[in-house]
Amino acid sequence: MQRNSIKVSMAVVRRLPKYYRYLGELIQNDILRISSKELGKIMGLTASQIRQDLNCFGGFGQQGYGYNVVELQKEIGNILGLNKTYNCVIVGAGNLGQAITNYEGFRREGFILKAMFDVNPRLIGNTIRDIKIHDIMELGEYVKENQIEIGIICVPKEFSQKVADTLVENNIKAIWNFAPADVNVPESIVIENVAISESLYTLTYLMNEDSLNL
Repeated sequence: MQRNSIKVSMAVVRRLPKYYRYLGELIQNDILRISSKELGKIMGLTASQIRQDLNCFGGFGQQGYGYNVVELQKEIGNILGLNKTYNCVIVGAGNLGQAITNYEGFRREGFILKAMFDVNPRLIGNTIRDIKIHDIMELGEYVKENQIEIGIICVPKEFSQKVADTLVENNIKAIWNFAPADVNVPESIVIENVAISESLYTLTYLMNEDSLNL
């Protein structure tokens, strides 16, 4: 497969995980070949949109033949980098941090959680799914010594920037930020801010959209 050299838009990038998920569901249902029209109907996209998205990364299907579901999911997984493994740590061992730790799906996709960190002395030393909770004062040294690539921030917003700074100073490559505040990092650091409340507010807007006097 030969990929296009044109930079792919973020809109397309953010649809790739959706393709990966839906293709996985098709495989589970023993559907091994599908057309762009059929896939679009399932995903709520047009066949043209699917073809345009996939053409950003080269050719996949054959006209009149459709897509091989297994091969297409594998290729999209490779594009997403899911053919590699990533060492991760979670900073913040509260409810959210523990929920992420307990999600088995990340392990299946190659995200290897190595440790958790917190300030609460009642949590330090405990384990969740065999993952030890360390004192947050050990964060920087641990990240550097264990070649941690992804830091997952699950702390209150007043501590999020300090945690991000510590991760950056110790050669982290990417940050998945669940704190209710964006953090500032150098351009060389990949960051994804997950604003749960913003998603909820979008939901309530859509629920009340018809009643607005615009």
